Amino acid sequence: MKVFVLGPEGTFSHELGWRVFGDRVTLVSTIRRIFEAVEKGEGTGLVPLENSEAGGVGPSLDGLLQHEVWITGELYMPIHHYLVSFKPLEEAEVLYVHPQTHEQCSEVVDALEIPVVHTPSNAQSAMEMRRTVKSAAIVSLMTARLYDLPIRREQVENNQRNITRFVTISSARYSGPDAAKGSIIIDPRKDRAGLLHDILGIFSRRGINLTRIESRPSKRGMGSYVFFLDFVYNGNSEEAVRELKGMTAVKDLGRYPTLEVPEWK
Repeated sequence: MKVFVLGPEGTFSHELGWRVFGDRVTLVSTIRRIFEAVEKGEGTGLVPLENSEAGGVGPSLDGLLQHEVWITGELYMPIHHYLVSFKPLEEAEVLYVHPQTHEQCSEVVDALEIPVVHTPSNAQSAMEMRRTVKSAAIVSLMTARLYDLPIRREQVENNQRNITRFVTISSARYSGPDAAKGSIIIDPRKDRAGLLHDILGIFSRRGINLTRIESRPSKRGMGSYVFFLDFVYNGNSEEAVRELKGMTAVKDLGRYPTLEVPEWK
């Protein structure tokens, strides 16, 4: 079965997909396209959900809200960035970098003190750098290798513990015995005092550990939000979700395992 992953070649999604799924990977141009293909049953998908530095990935959160898909696994990938250039860095007059990469490497970017041009992907950063004589770029190790780019500085991210959490998605719910996490989306629709307290109390009374709570605009107007909740799955989780559904609108995204990521070769 195909596994749809965000391209082009050299993205962190591509690297992780290749490491985990090998030649089953099919690169597509947008995260939206991944969700559309999975919802139609054309295959499964792999999408970035959150980064330890930059937070939630908007297109993936929107995709989970708007499309009928299930989360079937989570994977954690250490994220390292590399500063590349054909010229010595002191000769560089422009830096090509993806906006999220810029955010994760802001200390190095600021220290270079040269104009920054944002690009839509690591691969595009590499291609722009190759076309510009006195330039540099920040890319992944996979991109540096694919485009044969000289590495001037290794691991230039602000935080050496920078990690991105990815999830696999499918049109079918995961039903294996090794589910460790669960995810839901809560849509209050009508706001009232104490609603969030009551929602959290459902999990607290059952000893369920919430590992992430994130708000996202519902797109129904200013001040209207939905909430993404992740929790450690235990024997009380299904009962908690059932009670929650009696209180507010809930979209269940499933229960799923944490998957291992093979070492880079």
